[in-house]
Amino acid sequence: MIPRYTRPEMAAIWEPENRFRIWLKVEIAACEAWNRLGRIPDEALEVIRERADFDIDRIDEIEEEVKHDVIAFLTSVAEKVGPESRFIHIGMTSSDVLDTSFGVQLVQAGELIIKGLEKARIAVRSKGLEHRDTVMMGRSHGMHAEPTTFGLKMAIWYEELGRALDRMRQAVEAVAVGKISGAVGTYSNIPPELEAHVCKSLGLVPAKAATQILQRDRHAQYMTALALTASSIEKFAVEIRHLMRTEVREVQEAFTKGQKGSSAMPHKKNPILSENLTGLARLIRGYCLSAMENIPLWHERDISHSSVERVIFPDATIVMDFMLHRFTSLVEGLVVDARMMRRNMELSGGTTFSQTLLLALVDKGITREEAYAIVQRNAHQALDSGRPFSDLVREDPAVAKALDPAALDSVFDPAAMLKRTEIIFERVFGEYSD
Repeated sequence: MIPRYTRPEMAAIWEPENRFRIWLKVEIAACEAWNRLGRIPDEALEVIRERADFDIDRIDEIEEEVKHDVIAFLTSVAEKVGPESRFIHIGMTSSDVLDTSFGVQLVQAGELIIKGLEKARIAVRSKGLEHRDTVMMGRSHGMHAEPTTFGLKMAIWYEELGRALDRMRQAVEAVAVGKISGAVGTYSNIPPELEAHVCKSLGLVPAKAATQILQRDRHAQYMTALALTASSIEKFAVEIRHLMRTEVREVQEAFTKGQKGSSAMPHKKNPILSENLTGLARLIRGYCLSAMENIPLWHERDISHSSVERVIFPDATIVMDFMLHRFTSLVEGLVVDARMMRRNMELSGGTTFSQTLLLALVDKGITREEAYAIVQRNAHQALDSGRPFSDLVREDPAVAKALDPAALDSVFDPAAMLKRTEIIFERVFGEYSD
């Protein structure tokens, strides 16, 4: 069942109407090729083009009896076409229709996902440029490290989404392939020219070699691209969740009028969108493993992959489409609290300037080991006592001997630590407006 939050454009790709419509295009294109090759008369092709259609309820009814979806489809089409239907499906096997059509569906879904990635990058870029100078604490191991900016955080996300976009385009190219080469891929009853015509009419390229089916490493590549994208979105969502914690509160998800955070605790504003994205990423990573397990099949073909693909590809593309649009709206509505960022930077008492001080002492001729011990001693005392790191440093004779007050002032200047961030922005975003 398609979830209620699914966007109609993506859902329509996996509906029976679209699937059977593509099957019909494959069959008609094959008839056109046979006509060019002299096997189907012009009059018969004209009838096929005019009458070929299907009835989904009738297909379901026939399949109940014959237990074969392609035969049920062909029977329904034959009922519409009449005697000329004998020319439909000449020399073809079911997988010629199924795999070629599946490639079209995956391309259709992939194009929507590419559009979603492009929109997500636009949202991240806008937020990054808005907050390129919004200074905040950078953290490693969850602990205060050195100052960064929220804009730089967005630059990292923008670049990562760019790589996701590249992978998705490559994945779409990998599955934009068809095969009309018969029961074991030898063209025993079909000339390669027919395959070329069918694929061209559908915007695909013929596989250079196939068995009865297209090889499933192509489809695993596609699913891997989805899984990597989902994992990146989860990474971004986890960052938002951490920054939303009560003890941090540097960003907040948009909280709409009338929204409730908890049935028991009215004060709550929970990171529900980010948590939702985290959970959905787990689904797609699971589908990725299933897609990889579809690669090793028996000889020229078995159908162990078929039941898996009927579930994982509609689900994964629908979930990915939803994730991208949810993430985009999340970023667009994200509330960034610069005041809390400044307050949190003060919690570590200035100890985040420890490396700058270390290097300043080394530049004055103190060995790195001795300078490290001086800085570490004062930093730990600041954290334990609550006294500002800069005060303790200024009182330390070893520091005072090496650095005058003006030099110490420059050590504790956040702007100096961020003086080269503009280079990163130019690398990532290129030329941009203030």
